[in-house]
Amino acid sequence: MPSVSEIMESMEYGPSVEDSSAVRDWLAATPARGHFIDGALTEPGTLFDSRDPATGDLLAQVTQGTADDIAAAVAAARAAQPGWQGLGGHGRARFLYAIARTIQKRERFLSVLETLDNGKPIRESRDIDIPLAVRHFYHHAGWAEIMAEEFPGQQALGVAGQIIPWNFPLLMLSWKIAPAIAAGNTVVLKPAEYTSLTALAFAEICQQVGLPRGVVNIVTGDGETGAALVKAEVDKIAFTGSTEVGHAIRQATAGTGKRLTLELGGKSPFVVMEDADLDAAVEGVVDSIWFNQGQVCCAGSRLLVAEAVAPRFEHLLQRRLATLRVGPPLDKSTDIGAIVHPVQRDRILSLLEQGIAAGAELIGARPAEGCFVNPGYLRAVSPANPLWSAEIFGPVATLTTFRTADEAVALANNSRYGLAAQIWSESATVATDLAAQIRSGVVWINGANMFDAAAPFGGMRESGFGREGGRAGLSEYLAPPPVETRPDPGPKAEAAPVAGEAARIDRTIKLYIGGAQKRPDGGTSYRAASDDLVPLGNRKDIRNAVEAAQKAWKWTAMGGPARAQVLYFLAENLSQRQGDLSRRHGADQVEAAIARLFHYAAWADKFDGWNVQTRPGHLVNVVPEAFGVMGIVCPNDAPLMGFVSLIAPAIAMGNRVVAVPSQDDPVAAFDLAQVMDSSDVPGGVVNVVSGPRRDVALTLAQHDDVAAMWFCGETGRDAVEAASAGNLKPVWALPNRDWSAPTAQGRGFLDRAVQWKTIWLPYGALPAGSAGPAY
Repeated sequence: MPSVSEIMESMEYGPSVEDSSAVRDWLAATPARGHFIDGALTEPGTLFDSRDPATGDLLAQVTQGTADDIAAAVAAARAAQPGWQGLGGHGRARFLYAIARTIQKRERFLSVLETLDNGKPIRESRDIDIPLAVRHFYHHAGWAEIMAEEFPGQQALGVAGQIIPWNFPLLMLSWKIAPAIAAGNTVVLKPAEYTSLTALAFAEICQQVGLPRGVVNIVTGDGETGAALVKAEVDKIAFTGSTEVGHAIRQATAGTGKRLTLELGGKSPFVVMEDADLDAAVEGVVDSIWFNQGQVCCAGSRLLVAEAVAPRFEHLLQRRLATLRVGPPLDKSTDIGAIVHPVQRDRILSLLEQGIAAGAELIGARPAEGCFVNPGYLRAVSPANPLWSAEIFGPVATLTTFRTADEAVALANNSRYGLAAQIWSESATVATDLAAQIRSGVVWINGANMFDAAAPFGGMRESGFGREGGRAGLSEYLAPPPVETRPDPGPKAEAAPVAGEAARIDRTIKLYIGGAQKRPDGGTSYRAASDDLVPLGNRKDIRNAVEAAQKAWKWTAMGGPARAQVLYFLAENLSQRQGDLSRRHGADQVEAAIARLFHYAAWADKFDGWNVQTRPGHLVNVVPEAFGVMGIVCPNDAPLMGFVSLIAPAIAMGNRVVAVPSQDDPVAAFDLAQVMDSSDVPGGVVNVVSGPRRDVALTLAQHDDVAAMWFCGETGRDAVEAASAGNLKPVWALPNRDWSAPTAQGRGFLDRAVQWKTIWLPYGALPAGSAGPAY
């Protein structure tokens, strides 16, 4: 045993193991566990093992859920939902508060159980996961209390199916269940196969506080159980997990009408600028990729370091790497715990071999005895290396250098993901400029892996869509006030090629692409219901229109006030042609179109984000960000007003659109395009491609450079949603309605035209460690 003087010399920590006897007694009392359905724990069924990844010891046996189990849980949730919603916001708030207090009272027990089941260090379970779980229930108790005032007219969706991963078991449960039940929904939750035990402990808490039967139901099992939940008669699916499974869920839910939230994988950039505080940035790496053994979807796993400071940064990083302690997760001195399962450990090591074979140099990260992987990073990783894009999901980062800020942004955005980003710079100007340019749902400036129940979290691109946390997350569990819908009439005009008519001067209408009239690629037209010859667009025309929209990026950058002026000017010029257009499309429709443009011109510079209250010393701004290029399939029976009502909110928020107008009568859209030519609308902001509605819409849905789609009507919606799974673009399927009515405009359309970006910016003299995950 070392002497005191030796300990003072080395400054090494001795063992400080958390007592786990209470948890082991709880596990031993019920070695085989069933589901939690309709307020009661069921008898165990077919069992599988839940093991301590650090030791391999058996903790408990858990029941493999079946389709019948899922059906029973959904039925219980469905029966309980009207009464739960009818309890009112205050009644629900009391239960959420009770859950928060009870978790708080059992923090030590739950922390130890989480560490035994998952393998993460007890410090992380105790100081981060459980306190954040408590925070989510407190925060959403508040939302339940004030929901009637803050979300007037909105109602719960019904029954939510929720599937959570194994990296933050109780925290993921909390930030899914809390908003769902606060909004008046009931839930069926499937925890991860490897880490079900804290979910079953939470079931006991639900019983303890007297939560009404059926409000929360928990069915354990593997991926087959999750697939059964996706297919079940639920109103929403909320999934956190791999991008590959996210693709499958999007396919499975296409055309069902289920609301969908996907929080998927990531390969997040960790940008270190030349002026960064390098010591702080190195601690950021510890809090980012070496936190929770790197098993974090938003971990800063791509270190992008300014070339001028890279040698110094690596020196500090390697020195810090040498001090990290890998060992028993229950030891409070452990920094790096166990990988959740041997299968995951083997996957990490296999990926490292691929990266090294492709030319990367591995620093640290050697396998350890048991289910452990030592922390490290890979140097000299180019975009051609498979580990540039592959999510390792372990305690290993990649490191690449850059020379300029523009190159840093280009490298950061060179990914199919867009979940999170971290920027290190002593200049607020530099940091916020990069934050605006990097495509990710969350940006942390001079900090890493900071979370709060009030701060929306979620991704862009193949990191998924939808948000969890705060106002934006709660709205994902609410249905907007109902609108009076009307049937979606199928096209009457067949979009079949017809020959031109040589007997008269050729007035054949052309496509509108890039601010100019363009002949369709196929050189053919079809006859609209108005008897006009209109262009027959095809896949090549869609490609050209998307390219034109991409080039019009300055429209997004010009800001809301400038876009408002253009929309006002467009309305002015439309009024100048009111007489002529009224004869063609109806005076009431033209007047309504002018009013609709004024409405969204007014909104263009007033649709604000907000600053949310989280931890002290941080400005946390939630800002609306345009998707970029959107595809919009307009209603068939409202040629002018349907087109204006969908195009205007999208471009007011800074998007550029490729629009498919009414198949029967696209002439109104092309007439409006002529007005745009004289109204300062930049070329490429609005592109109009007419033709066979279903075929053109499918081409848009499949295009990787189309970031989001709106589709009006029911005919063809299923195929569009299924096709959108290719790059996981969000699809808003709008029911048809009276497009001249007030219900065809407003904030709901603007909400769907943006994705929310959460930017964390610390300020003032922060206490040590306050920029990391733990408060």
